[in-house]
Amino acid sequence: MAFEASIISDFWQNQLVEHNRQALFLVLVGFLGSFVLIRVSTRLMRSPRVPWWPGSIVSDSGVHLHHLVFGIVTMMIAGTIGFALFGESPWFEVCALAFGIGVGLTIDEFALWVHLDDVYWAEEGRRSIDATVVAALVMALLVFGLRPFEIESGSVGVLIVSLVVVLINCTVAGICFMKDRVLHGIVGLFIFPIGLYGAMRLGKPNSAWARRRYGDRNPGRQAAAVKRFPPDRRTQRFKERFRDVVGGGISQN
Repeated sequence: MAFEASIISDFWQNQLVEHNRQALFLVLVGFLGSFVLIRVSTRLMRSPRVPWWPGSIVSDSGVHLHHLVFGIVTMMIAGTIGFALFGESPWFEVCALAFGIGVGLTIDEFALWVHLDDVYWAEEGRRSIDATVVAALVMALLVFGLRPFEIESGSVGVLIVSLVVVLINCTVAGICFMKDRVLHGIVGLFIFPIGLYGAMRLGKPNSAWARRRYGDRNPGRQAAAVKRFPPDRRTQRFKERFRDVVGGGISQN
């Protein structure tokens, strides 16, 4: 236990305090904590084994107040106060934690932003889990000091080179996204070789890249993509199991 405490203490002092990333780390902690708690809460609401668990907030007129509303309000308050108290410890850190909590409550209903409908327990609602994984990954990369790009402005030549590097990086990431290799694209913004690897690999058969460059134009590549990405491939099965564990079963209504 003392060893684990020492690791956490060393990480806080050496990685966060030294590089001024404490607030970002607290945003990540609040984000993950609130997401886990709200997912547990919503799962308990559906369970007949715990009828005493408080349900959703519904007005007398039947309006369902989703928890993303509380998340948005929390982010607004924490963000505004955080800017006003920038650098004033410990209140700035408290605002960072509160902001992360708001993000977790809001992104848990990411699918509702897109569909403008209550699809929380539908297949479309699983997009909220995907968005959470992506957001957590980006935050973690930033906490550990990685940046998607950095523009140097020491001279005109250096500035031009920096802009060219950023353009190449974004282009490679864009190719990954078009090939539906989302994680390669996101991580590639921070670690270029991973993005380059994803951009050079085969696109998924239903991706925008495949629709433009495979199909009738290149049936060989289309067939290779279909063979490479079957619906029951191991990574897809793992993804669906992960969604089931985190998101619960899909509503049949």
